[in-house]
Amino acid sequence: MAISAFAVKVPAAESLVGELRRRYDATVALGVPAHITVLVPFMDPALITPDVLARAQRALDHTASFSFSLNKVGRFPETAYLAPEPAGPFVAMTLALADAFPGFPPYEGAFAGVIPHLSVAHGHALDADAAAIELQARLLASGPVHATCTEVTLIENSSGRWQDLHVFQLPQADT
Repeated sequence: MAISAFAVKVPAAESLVGELRRRYDATVALGVPAHITVLVPFMDPALITPDVLARAQRALDHTASFSFSLNKVGRFPETAYLAPEPAGPFVAMTLALADAFPGFPPYEGAFAGVIPHLSVAHGHALDADAAAIELQARLLASGPVHATCTEVTLIENSSGRWQDLHVFQLPQADT
C-alpha cells in the first residue's frame, strides 16, 4: 500500500552522510534524500485532497522557520543517526500534525515519545555500529552541519520510489 510522509530535507548534510547512507540505508535507492522525518506513516497519497493539504499547512503554521545543527551521533538498536539541535521545533511539528490527523500517530504509535533524527544507517545493528563510529570521526574532522528549516515536504511512494507531493512553507521567524 502506498503511503506518504512529512519530512524536512537536509541537503546540507549530504556531503557528510551521503556515502554512508548509500552504504547503510536502503531507502536511498528508493529516492529518499537526507532528511528528518516529521510524521510517518501518513495517508495513502490517493486520499490526499486540497482540504488535507490545508489542514496540514494550518498545523505547520504554528512553527516558524528555524536554524538547527547536526553535531551529535545517536543510536536506536538498528539505526545510527544525527540528532538535530534544537529538537523542539521538530517535535512541535510532529505533535501538531498528529493532533490535526489523529488517525496517523508518529510511527503508528509504536514509541512513547518523539525523537527527531536524520537516519544514516538503518536495518542492522552491526551496520549501525560501524556507521556510528565512522560518522563520529567525520563529525570530528568536519564539524557540525548547520541548516535552516523553512519548509516541510510531503513525500509519497505510490510509484515504488519516494517523490515530492507537496511543499509546505513555514512562517518566517520574527526578527
